[in-house]
Amino acid sequence: MIKKFILLSLVASQFMISCSSDDSNDKPETEQTVEEQIAELLKKPYSSLTPAQQKTKLEAEANDMLTQLDKTKSSSAIEALENLSRLLDVNQIDIFAGKNDNKVEDILNISGVYGVYTWNNTNQVWVKTASTTELKFVFPAKKSQTTNNAVLSAKGVSSDIKVNKFDGWVDSANGYVRIYDSIFLPTSSDAVLTIDNAQAATLGLTAKYANGKEIPTESAIKIVLNDGYTWEMSSVKATTNTAKASLTYNGKTLIDFSAGSNAEIDKLIDNDELVQYRGKANGLFKLMENFVIVADMDLATEAADKEALYKNNTRPAYLDSSNPKSDYKAYYTALNAYEKKISEGNAANFNKNMKLILVSKKDGTKIADIVQHSEKDGEYTFNLPVWNAQSSYWSFWNPNGETFTQPYLYEAYYLKFNDNTEVEMSVYFSEGFEKFEAKFEDFIAAFEKK
Repeated sequence: MIKKFILLSLVASQFMISCSSDDSNDKPETEQTVEEQIAELLKKPYSSLTPAQQKTKLEAEANDMLTQLDKTKSSSAIEALENLSRLLDVNQIDIFAGKNDNKVEDILNISGVYGVYTWNNTNQVWVKTASTTELKFVFPAKKSQTTNNAVLSAKGVSSDIKVNKFDGWVDSANGYVRIYDSIFLPTSSDAVLTIDNAQAATLGLTAKYANGKEIPTESAIKIVLNDGYTWEMSSVKATTNTAKASLTYNGKTLIDFSAGSNAEIDKLIDNDELVQYRGKANGLFKLMENFVIVADMDLATEAADKEALYKNNTRPAYLDSSNPKSDYKAYYTALNAYEKKISEGNAANFNKNMKLILVSKKDGTKIADIVQHSEKDGEYTFNLPVWNAQSSYWSFWNPNGETFTQPYLYEAYYLKFNDNTEVEMSVYFSEGFEKFEAKFEDFIAAFEKK
């Protein structure tokens, strides 16, 4: 349950900085920093409601957001963008010969590229015609349609930052070699989607670069749908990296995310195994101006602890299937013990380094801490292999072999209340929240990179 919300809180503070803002110096005097907001929320008292009362209350309050997200099902703009993505998979194209095998998300990330691509439904291909002014795609707005009634037109302004993008393999005298294309990243890019000659969406990107680095020091993305939805995401890369994202519907906030991190992004890009550069991060993930997940994370220590966990617990070596003395029962017993240590260690690592609290901003109270525990999610019983002396091999499908059971382990999220009562979130947020999560996933899928 709502696991994706938590994961977004954990990841976005570091990920969004590296790929995507408002100048922090332009912040209104009355606007609080992330740190100030977190400090204020942490002072809130714990709610006096029982876990059962909280469950009923939260499910009821989620219905409003569920209703708003459900309207995306009828969003013509989202449906058109999804269909464009599908068609680019059906017939892959290079926007300019040899320059990148493109997806929808690439359209805003290039500049100085022109051409009109029209979908030929009979042959299931894109037909290109020359243009010196724009990059345009003409295609059906719906999967069920055969007539081209949607147009996505984009323009961009180039920066002086040239990057190489992987564009597949080519057969050469020395075997297959990787091919890269060079493109200039944009300082700005804008696109307009029309359906049946009416504007359906606008998409915009701005970016600033420094010292020849391909990761922008500042960037912002804004998507406005004529259905009423606006998605904005921005970031500033500095000594303290900051990131923001929001989703609104007709001016009403559905999701608002803000985070800060002192991770050294450039060094992480050069080698993401350099855990000492991951630093610390904090963030706020708000839903409907009410629910807030407060996150205070030590990413560097978390990465170091995870590395130590795997280093100090060696996975059992695979057995020699040609050796009649191989002890498969001992191997699977050791494997069960290893996986149990890893799962329990991951949960302990999370609880040590990832401090998350669920807060009701509306009530001015903390609801619960979010913690992890290693749990069993079913099990698998099978027959141990039996040595076949005649053929000199282990028979893995022998129905007469001794049975062995392996559990499926995962790290479950729990809400830990003020009285130390713990309730697994998958149980706590059942029924209404299950429907809510499904609708939220449907919405996010429409914006995800395919």
